[in-house]
Amino acid sequence: MTPVNSNAILRAGIHILFYSCVAIIAWVVLQVFFLASFKVPTGSMEPEIWPGDYLLVSKPTYGARLFNLFPTLRLEQVNIYRAPGWRKVRRNDVVVFNNPYPHTPERMEMHILKYFVKRCIGLPGDSLRIENGQYRVKGLHPENRPGRMLHKPVPCYPNDPAIQWNTREFGPLYIPARGDTLAMNRHHYILYKTLIERETKGRLTLRDTAVYLNNRPLPSHIFHSDYYFMAGDNASHSQDSRHWGLVPGEYIAGKAWLIWKSVDPHTGTFRRERRMKIIH
Repeated sequence: MTPVNSNAILRAGIHILFYSCVAIIAWVVLQVFFLASFKVPTGSMEPEIWPGDYLLVSKPTYGARLFNLFPTLRLEQVNIYRAPGWRKVRRNDVVVFNNPYPHTPERMEMHILKYFVKRCIGLPGDSLRIENGQYRVKGLHPENRPGRMLHKPVPCYPNDPAIQWNTREFGPLYIPARGDTLAMNRHHYILYKTLIERETKGRLTLRDTAVYLNNRPLPSHIFHSDYYFMAGDNASHSQDSRHWGLVPGEYIAGKAWLIWKSVDPHTGTFRRERRMKIIH
């Protein structure tokens, strides 16, 4: 019988533990700073992205987000910081971001496990409107994306009788940029209430035509974040900024880059023709 070498077993165990730790650390670094994978459950981005597509999301493009993960798993709101990226978000980028209203449209929150993938239509500083179902951005030629538009108008953001916008006739909506100062009145209260409450962690109220923050008059507000207007290419079947409003830059996880796998959700078969498809 061959004697058992306890030292050799100990060394083997240490090597296994060491390389396991290295692999775990490498996986975490990859997920946080470089790439993440997301499965698409709906057809809101058809025909570019199909249900059952698995996306690789590039985090260095806009810069990786840094925050305390554990409070977010308890659905607590945290401060979010962003590492330097290769570039800023551009109009028509396909973007993955946290659902800004996971529980109620009355309160903006970040749910770390709930994501949307949409196309960026409006950037910070843009004034955006929809005319006859087509997007218009002030100072630019008409935007053709996101493709198919609704034939029948549907009530949408801000869902207030004082501003009767719909999905075919919408806006103009100014998209705030960090550092913008906005005078507070009834119109701006309706449009930006949830954004300002998120930034100030306070409660905004309207009395006649005056706006109050925590019962103190608020004549104006300086925005702390950049905001974006996101929409699905398959506009008739997409819940997006037309319905629930703007997305803060801190909620953006990264740029959708590549479809690395695709599985038909009805049959479970692999769609080989969609594998390794670059997203445009």
